[in-house]
Parts: sequence; C-alpha cells; structure tokens
Amino acid sequence: MNTTQRALALGAAAALIQAIMLIAFAWPAVNTAPRDLPVVVAGPQATMVADKLAQRDPDAFEITTVTDESAARAAISDREAYGAIVTGGGQPQVLVASAASPIVAQTLTAIAGQLSGAPAAPVQDVVAADPDDPRGAGFGAMVLPLVMSGIAAGVLLSLLVPAVGGRVIGLFGFAVVGGLLSMAIVQGWLSLLPGSYLTLAAIAGLVSFAVAGTVVGLATAIGRAGIGLAALTMLLIGNPFSAATSAPELLPQPWGALGQLLPPGAAATLLRSVAFFDGAGAAAPLMVLLGWAAVALALLGIGALRGRRADEVPANAPIPVAA
Repeated sequence: MNTTQRALALGAAAALIQAIMLIAFAWPAVNTAPRDLPVVVAGPQATMVADKLAQRDPDAFEITTVTDESAARAAISDREAYGAIVTGGGQPQVLVASAASPIVAQTLTAIAGQLSGAPAAPVQDVVAADPDDPRGAGFGAMVLPLVMSGIAAGVLLSLLVPAVGGRVIGLFGFAVVGGLLSMAIVQGWLSLLPGSYLTLAAIAGLVSFAVAGTVVGLATAIGRAGIGLAALTMLLIGNPFSAATSAPELLPQPWGALGQLLPPGAAATLLRSVAFFDGAGAAAPLMVLLGWAAVALALLGIGALRGRRADEVPANAPIPVAA
C-alpha cells in the first residue's frame, strides 16, 4: 500500500468512526422513552391508577402498589422507584425524585396531570437535586470529563511508561490525585453534589482507576490495539448509554442495562446513590467498578508475566559455538 492509498484508507476509517459516534450519541437521545420504569401507586384508587397507566402504555412502567404515602416515600428513598402517584383526599399527589432523574420527574408530573384531568397536579420532590443544578445538566456533563481524562491517562501511561510496575504506580497516583481534584471542583466550586467530600473523591478515584486501568491493562496484555479497543468501548458504548442525563429505563434496551455494566454508567448511578440517597442502590454499581478495576489489574499481571517469560527465553537459550 503506497502513501496515497494509506492516506485514503485512514481518511475513510476516520469518517466511519465519525459516523459510528454520531449514531452512538444521537440514537439514544432521540429514542428516550419510559421502558419498564419503576413507579409505585398508593391509596384507595391505586388499582384504578395502575390500570390507567398500563392502558396508556403497557411497556412503559413497572407498577408496584403500596399501602400508603409513607410506603411510597420509602420506595423512592430506597431507589426502588423513581416516583409515585398517591390517591385519596381529592386530586392525586405526585411524588418524584429529581435527584434520581429530572427527566423522569418531569415525565411523571405530566402523566399524573393527564390522569387527573388537571394541568398541574400537586407535586412534591421527595429527593431533590442539588439547588445549584436543579435540572441535572451539570451532573450529566460531569461524567464525560471523568471518562475522557481516564482514557487520556491510560494512553499516556501505556505509551510513555514501559514497565508494568511503573504503570500500576501511575494508575494509583492518577486515581488518588484525580479523585481529590475532581471532587474539589465538582463539590467545592460548582456545588453539584452534596455529601461527604472524601467519599465522593474515593468514588471519582475508583472511576478514574477503572477507566484508565482498562486502557493500560488491555495495552499491556494485547499491545497498542488494546488502547483503541478500550477507548472505543468507553466512548462509543459506555458514555452514550451511561444514562447520566436521564435514566437507564429511558434508553433503548438492552443498551440501557448494558450501560450500567460499564464504568461511565456505574459511575453516574453510584454518585447519585451516595450523594442523594444515603447509599441506597449503591451496591451494584460499586461492584461493577471494582470488577473493572480488578480486571485491569489482572490484565496488567498477565502482561507482566508475558514480559518476564519473553526476557527469560533468550537468557536460557543455548549459545552457539563458532567452529
């Protein structure tokens, strides 16, 4: 392949990547809709409301009936539901949690108004988003920089640090410093998240380690092709399907569920759970991030063993004797 052919091939490959990125980022946005969205209904007309919701769209909601308003509030606070419709005593009351998803809160408010026949049904935000970020725009924009910086750190460590031990040290250093600095900005300056600074910094550090570690681990285990594989996985699948600006149940399936198994989606869910819900629902995303970190370390270990064996072969090989 001559220079002209190589240039044309690279240009075509770049255009293909561009097209794939447009699809990956735009397709979920234009196909946002409730899909088995967990909600609860309560009160004397709960069965009637549940039937109306099911008739409106059979696949939109996963409806659970509870006894009263206190049980509905508990389900929201425990992240078992995104919202509730409480009947009895006149007009239905809508309970939402904008901290879990401002888009879902708006959707439930609109639907409850349609069910009650009133343009503005009474709404109470049980778990509100941060007052400095009521629509969650800042929170949604926070995830991509964490992913991008993790990819950048992984690429730099893979290309500039040849020793596996040095890469591991660099990963831990990036995770600690990156977690502390990022939460100093997010919490101290921008005021996007409430809660313990050190706990949130530890989560940001774990996210940084998981993303950067995946890049470094794959590069160590399979070579430079691993850098591209890890970066594309995090950017083309992980970020657009992270549901950082919406909710996993609003995305086309199974992509919404798959996004929660990747570091960007797990990061968004874990940060929401710890910052706004006192840790409710944090176990699953925490295990996902720890799993990615463990896989990264395992890949680094495999790369180290492979490099050690490659170094030992020449040392043990017989030395030819000149005749």
